[in-house]
Amino acid sequence: MNPLIAGTFASVGAGLVAIGVGIGIGLLGNGAMQGIARQPEASNKIQTAMLIAAALIEGVALFCAVICFLALK
Repeated sequence: MNPLIAGTFASVGAGLVAIGVGIGIGLLGNGAMQGIARQPEASNKIQTAMLIAAALIEGVALFCAVICFLALK
């Protein structure tokens, strides 16, 4: 495959990963804030679950970005 085409695909793939992660973490934060507003006494549990979920989303995003850039080889 032409390196220019592979680089373009990798760049587009990394961009899509970034967009997906932004949307996912935004929705996660939105749900957590709504949950805390409804049940303030459960804020510690909600925050802990939100941080763990955000870390997992970031891990998947990093994995996808690495796969996109490995396509350059």
